[in-house]
Amino acid sequence: MKILLTTSFAILISVISFAQKPDNVLARIKYSFIHVRDTTQKNNPYTENMLLVIGKNASIYTSLDKLERDLELPKAKRAPGSPFKPVNQVDIYFFAKENKLVSRERFMNAYYLINEPSQRINWKITKDTTSFNGVQCKKATTTFKGRNWIVWYAPELPFQSGPWKLNGLPGLIIQASDNKNEVQFLFNGIDNLKRENLSAEELELAKAYDKSIFFSHEIALQKDAKETTRVEYDKIQDLFKKDPKGFIAAASGVPRDKVFIGGSTTGVSHNTINNPIELPEKK
Repeated sequence: MKILLTTSFAILISVISFAQKPDNVLARIKYSFIHVRDTTQKNNPYTENMLLVIGKNASIYTSLDKLERDLELPKAKRAPGSPFKPVNQVDIYFFAKENKLVSRERFMNAYYLINEPSQRINWKITKDTTSFNGVQCKKATTTFKGRNWIVWYAPELPFQSGPWKLNGLPGLIIQASDNKNEVQFLFNGIDNLKRENLSAEELELAKAYDKSIFFSHEIALQKDAKETTRVEYDKIQDLFKKDPKGFIAAASGVPRDKVFIGGSTTGVSHNTINNPIELPEKK
């Protein structure tokens, strides 16, 4: 297993061009992510707080819960002995002009940058309108990654980004869901970037966030992340999925019987995923 691991990690690292100019941050949008991962547990969907950081051309989508846990913020701490909530370990960069997606994935305490296939989404814009917290939005629909999507975007916010891999509209995507409400990205506010208007408590929180790349002044690909291909990265992921405890034991040197993999804070295991966000494309 150790020999196999060494070989697998070696092939992960390849030479790929990820040159991309940094983009100044203009806004940060929060979403509540709701996903029925297991159709046998429809009343207990997976939930997570997410963050979209946007600039004129670039954006990055990440888990706000993960960020707050990594920063060891008080509100992210769990009581001793309580289950450890799983969080999304994939960050998604989008570069609008190039129509380019890059995944930044964390595995075994290391980060990898992976080019994703570009795909322009064929949107149908309707005449319907609504507002979210005073943000005026228009409705658009599409079929993408095997799901029929209904989204609301804000023409007054001229960014082509949105949560997850949804993008390409003439305005920021504020809210989105598939037609079955199995996957939802619900608008949860826009961050105030002007600190003079923050309360003392908000200012302290902002100072803590400053330690994260997601609260820097620029959006840029991580320089110390390893660059690889999706094919090679998936190979090592498959090894992990076949035997998680054995994989961790071999990689860390910790005895197999001492390896502990946490569960869900809701008491419902979200390890069963029979309903992924990306489904087979409809023919």
